[in-house]
Amino acid sequence: MKPRVGHIQFLNSLPLYHMLVKDDVVLNIDLFKDSPKELSHKLLSGKLDISPVPSIEYARHAEKLVLFPDLTISSDGKVMSILLVSKVPVQKLDKKIIALTNTSATSQVLAMIILQEKYGISPSYFECPPDLPQMFREADAALLIGDDALRIFAEPCRFFLYDLGQEWKEFTGEKMVYAVWCVRKEYAEKEPEKVQFVYHAFRKSMEMSLKNLGSIASDTAIWDSFSKQFLEDYFSTLKFEFGMDYQRGFIAYLKKAMDLGAIDSIPKLQFI
Repeated sequence: MKPRVGHIQFLNSLPLYHMLVKDDVVLNIDLFKDSPKELSHKLLSGKLDISPVPSIEYARHAEKLVLFPDLTISSDGKVMSILLVSKVPVQKLDKKIIALTNTSATSQVLAMIILQEKYGISPSYFECPPDLPQMFREADAALLIGDDALRIFAEPCRFFLYDLGQEWKEFTGEKMVYAVWCVRKEYAEKEPEKVQFVYHAFRKSMEMSLKNLGSIASDTAIWDSFSKQFLEDYFSTLKFEFGMDYQRGFIAYLKKAMDLGAIDSIPKLQFI
């Protein structure tokens, strides 16, 4: 069987997958597209072999997973596609209601950390699909991620916007890791050559993509509503590495998530 590999359905993953198509790597893998949260469910249930998952889901299930080195979706400051959209300034959200997108657990916890620790406020939260008009029927602010957030970021907006990548950087001084690439331990032990093939294909795709962000933005703008310049700025903002400084930022996030009660412990990072 070909490796069953997950693909985040947002533009933030496009640079990593774009060159897989260019190199015909997709002919040798079965690619499945979904939200980060659904991909983690499919990986843990055995429906996928390798997939990006929300960072916090790795921490919750680290005993079943191993990581790809040098491969994440991260930021060093602003990220553009993880936004708290608010009707009022953030300081006025204490005891108010905030709607959280149901597509990624990492961003949900990040929003709670920022609001509680940086701003010292305690809103109420509920989870729902990422539909801003529907969210605002019941909530005073909403967390959006991925393309839903980008659409808000790209257009003039009457609401208050808070980029949570920038908020995290200002608060902690650390980089932020939103998603990591994981392999089920069972699959890694059974099919090490296939795992190495997929890993090296993604590494090559990432390296090629970072050298060709302009052309990737041009190709994407043809079929998307965003301009080439906007996409190039966005792709340049994203980081895909997992060096020691990103690992340090990841652990800093997990420590705060544990303080919040979102995870029980901080796992030792285990790589293929």
